[in-house]
Amino acid sequence: MKTTTQRLGRLWLVAATLAATGAAFAQGVLVPQAPPAVPQDTLTRAATSVGVKRCLPAITRLATLTVQGSRSHDVLLDWDRKRPDAGPMFSLIGMEFPNAGVAASITAIPDDTGACTVSAERISVAPFTCASVAEQELKNYRMTRLLPIYAVYTDDKEPTSSVSLIDSPPGCLIIRRYVEYGWRDPAAAPAAAAPAAPAGQAPKRR
Repeated sequence: MKTTTQRLGRLWLVAATLAATGAAFAQGVLVPQAPPAVPQDTLTRAATSVGVKRCLPAITRLATLTVQGSRSHDVLLDWDRKRPDAGPMFSLIGMEFPNAGVAASITAIPDDTGACTVSAERISVAPFTCASVAEQELKNYRMTRLLPIYAVYTDDKEPTSSVSLIDSPPGCLIIRRYVEYGWRDPAAAPAAAAPAAPAGQAPKRR
């Protein structure tokens, strides 16, 4: 089974590539380039500060991957003030890349079983036609036309992910969407083991 990071990483790949287009040409070939600083995860800090705990590991995974490669980012957060760890959390992230601005939203909703429904959307504009984006990056996806300017691309191997392309001449509005239901923290403590036999009493043989 693919992990959340692996599946979302594939979904975000086109956005990261397009956001970085042209950056290499702006750098001097003979000038040593310092490694880019790792952006701090502002969403995790904000969610922690308001009392979000149960879905925090999922939020951190999504947020870390979402802001990867950005120069800077900031967050608009909304949550249930009366039940911060039991109610839904919504966020809007603005990101600055070398030659583009990108927006993303991350939502986490805990349920009564201790699991979470999480979703992430990444919104960017590519300086190309939607047809060229689809031809280059989405060849193996199935296309569903919703409007003359709006098409949704899906992959049967990743049924909870989609890529929407909306013609917005001279460019293309790209919305990548990922949803996971019933997410549980794989690092959470396993269920308690069966109680040990009382002292002085041999365990039962099977």
